[in-house]
Amino acid sequence: MVVAAVLTLVVKAFVAQVYKIPTGSMENTLQVNDRVLVNKLVYHFRGVARGDIVVFSGQDSWGPDAPPPSNNGFVRVWDDVLSDIGLQSSQTYYIKRVIGLPGDKVACCTDGKVTVNGVRLTETSYLYPGDTPSFPFKTVTVPSGHLWVMGDHRGDSDDSRYHTADPGGGAIPENEVVGRAFLIIWPPSQFRDLPIPSTFGQAALHAGPAGAALIGAVDRAARGSGGSRADRCGRHRRDRAGRGGRRAGGRGRRRGGSAQRTLAPAAPPPALASSKERELRISLRITLVIAADPDRPGLARPVLPLSNGAKLTG
Repeated sequence: MVVAAVLTLVVKAFVAQVYKIPTGSMENTLQVNDRVLVNKLVYHFRGVARGDIVVFSGQDSWGPDAPPPSNNGFVRVWDDVLSDIGLQSSQTYYIKRVIGLPGDKVACCTDGKVTVNGVRLTETSYLYPGDTPSFPFKTVTVPSGHLWVMGDHRGDSDDSRYHTADPGGGAIPENEVVGRAFLIIWPPSQFRDLPIPSTFGQAALHAGPAGAALIGAVDRAARGSGGSRADRCGRHRRDRAGRGGRRAGGRGRRRGGSAQRTLAPAAPPPALASSKERELRISLRITLVIAADPDRPGLARPVLPLSNGAKLTG
């Protein structure tokens, strides 16, 4: 029992954590009282992607900032320990969808749609029914190290559009991102993953430096893990095709003729979907540890609330 509790605390501190949705700012993607599993490790292996749903602190951006630490050294250390293992926090947390990466130019509206670097987003698959993509706003260039985020319920979301007077001009610091919400685990009727919508896969969106950096990070992660099973199978087929071509070329020369060496088509670069699938498989394994019962009383409520513009307590 003690080992299980310690393992749960370690997982919550460094790997993943469950958060409870308190408001309707992300409807209908996320409903009030849904529990989402947030991957804290994913951004150590790849950059934040447009379309990700992220949990982040309002520190140094939307606020309210956490109060100063206690003057009592023991209390300060104890508070830090509780915060690190996810049992207590003086921060205000939000959950939104990433629309713009550092350097992106975000605006609304062109043909009634939000644009990123001039590319129109088709958001009907995740916006709240009846919502328009946004009220009109002038082009915003996302500062370095920041993200432009918006809720899926655009008519009821206190997001980057409403914080232009705050530090970052409405964008939030990347270093305040806790992790990526990738799975709804409660209630059972809502159980499903949270994939990146297809509109964020438009090639034109990945033409800039931010997109190139993200694809490079995914490529490095894929090489480090050996790639997906499909990637490995593709390499195996190409190796066999290459050996077959060399054998055919040798037979042709022995006959005094010439043989055409045929190579299998090169496989495309690892897609973001492959990275997502690996992330989902890994994180599902830890779900059994930290999410079997989201309200276990013995662990001081591991589920943290999220904010939609005001500090939540209790």
